[in-house]
Amino acid sequence: MATKLPEPPKVGMVSLGCPKNLVDSERILTKLRSDGYQLSGDYAGADVVLVNTCGFLDSAKEESLEAIGEAIAENGRVVVTGCMGKEAETIRSRFPDVLAITGAHQYEEVVGAVHTAAPMPPSAYLNLVPDSGLKLTPRHYSYLKISEGCNHRCAFCIIPALRGDLVSRRPDAILREAEKLVEAGTKELLVISQDTSAYGIDIRKQPRAWHGREVVPHMTDLARELGRIAPWVRLHYVYPYPHVDQVIPLMAEGLITPYLDIPFQHASRSVLRAMKRPANEARVLERIKGWRAICPDLAIRSTFVVGFPGETESDFDYLMDWLDEAQLDRVGAFRFEPVEGAAANDLPGAVPEEIKEERYARLMEKTATISAAKLQAKIGRTLDVIIDEVGGDGATGRSQADAPEIDGSVFLRDAGHLTQGDIVAVEIEDADEHDLYGAPLG
Repeated sequence: MATKLPEPPKVGMVSLGCPKNLVDSERILTKLRSDGYQLSGDYAGADVVLVNTCGFLDSAKEESLEAIGEAIAENGRVVVTGCMGKEAETIRSRFPDVLAITGAHQYEEVVGAVHTAAPMPPSAYLNLVPDSGLKLTPRHYSYLKISEGCNHRCAFCIIPALRGDLVSRRPDAILREAEKLVEAGTKELLVISQDTSAYGIDIRKQPRAWHGREVVPHMTDLARELGRIAPWVRLHYVYPYPHVDQVIPLMAEGLITPYLDIPFQHASRSVLRAMKRPANEARVLERIKGWRAICPDLAIRSTFVVGFPGETESDFDYLMDWLDEAQLDRVGAFRFEPVEGAAANDLPGAVPEEIKEERYARLMEKTATISAAKLQAKIGRTLDVIIDEVGGDGATGRSQADAPEIDGSVFLRDAGHLTQGDIVAVEIEDADEHDLYGAPLG
């Protein structure tokens, strides 16, 4: 008679926050899967539930606490990890039944907590996982984290307190992971970190051998190598340091996706100084013009904070004028929100909530108008589009100017024959404020 093996425990996962958290969740699940655990898509089927929290803003913390509460109510056996793990007392005071709490990217600790909460049966066989690991994104795109932590001390941010100073990964390790992801079906690599431009400053003198050549730990060298591996390579969280200029020719050559995600946060010098961020906004405008002269199709995404303490109407008007000149392709905005532990909380000149709302609405209206005009100019062009979803006779994809989930989409007709992950030439027929419409060629 065949021996019936006991069922291995099942783990559920709730992943909140930014793509960096998502990568952490993927790494945790990959390790647990390799240890033999099964994954559960719902609370009812899980022996233990992991909640990977975000702790950047108070609103994000509240969302994390709500997610923990829901997991406790629906399952009862919960392990908490992520950025809010720094506030273990807050979590335990509200949810004393939480089994364990660990901090951000503490992979060994959270995996150990799962082993304690739901031990593997002694005779369970080890399940294999793909070399690329387990993914929480669709097969055709993957986030690739190149470093942890940050050396900046922005007044509104507590990331260094949560994740520590910059720690760069070895370039050969990053490139090896990229190759495995592409071999497993990834067409688009989304490079992420807290500060992608600063990659390698802590290990700059430690070049690594890669396929018979030496790779220096530097954003430009890494981008060039990644461009040889994946069809699309998209750079996120890029601070406009001088060496960013070196990446633009790689985009013009088609080696790197012509897209930069730069968190400018503001344009007024006084506000930038209060934020403890670089304040040479005029030079940035000159560089943007230079970048577009080299790579006309360059798309720039950014985020801005309105209502920062001390922001005057004059400061905000300056930002609006700056946006008119910068003509950014994609813009997101946040109303300033105090974060426990952030230096900005002690700054004078708090902006009333109603003024924050009014400024936020004005900024979003302006950037939507800019976006609409830029997208209208693409009508009649042929653009490469990566397909995200196919349904019926239509499909939804993204151009090289669009990152998943945060930017616009390209909606296609007569596209039922396409497959998720295809990169196809599309004739653009129409546009609105944020999205494009068209049909595939052939």
